[in-house]
Amino acid sequence: MHIISTSVFSVLAVIATTAISGANAAGCSFVNDATTNLIKSYDKFSASPTTKPSGQSVIGYGHLCKKKGCTDVPYKFPLTEVNAEVILMQDMQEATTCLDSNIASNAKLNANQWGALASWALTVGCSSVEKSTLVARLSNGDDPNKVAKEELPTYSKDDGNEVLALKRRRNAEVMLFQTPASEAAFPNCPYD
Repeated sequence: MHIISTSVFSVLAVIATTAISGANAAGCSFVNDATTNLIKSYDKFSASPTTKPSGQSVIGYGHLCKKKGCTDVPYKFPLTEVNAEVILMQDMQEATTCLDSNIASNAKLNANQWGALASWALTVGCSSVEKSTLVARLSNGDDPNKVAKEELPTYSKDDGNEVLALKRRRNAEVMLFQTPASEAAFPNCPYD
């Protein structure tokens, strides 16, 4: 498995920041290596577009394409892992921007907690984040570890049916969330 270093991720974060206009998050606009590794363990690399049972096209590390066949992706196929990582960073910045816009600044989250939420936001979408009890509880000042343990697993269904892969991912996100980290990530990121 190809693991990219933090310094390379910092460069990719800058690239992603310039690719998404208007993003000015107070929380970190990127995620830590533990988060990236979690995402890559569930969203395996795909160099060419594949179609999900829902009919959506995906490429790279689970990037949902806007157009069939991923014609909206600005890279040639087969996609390189480096380009897939750039796309993942862009997707993660969208997820972190969504989180930043919806979680009240009184919530204090470390890098692992922020990353676990970004992984979750990446899969459920910003509209689900906006109306979630999880975000409401964090914003109300509830204990973050308790909130994650109780709320993340509720997002393991598709069309009312529990999906084993989503259940496993949510459990992994809870584990990451509850793993102590000394680095702060929200509401003020020391690295951006």
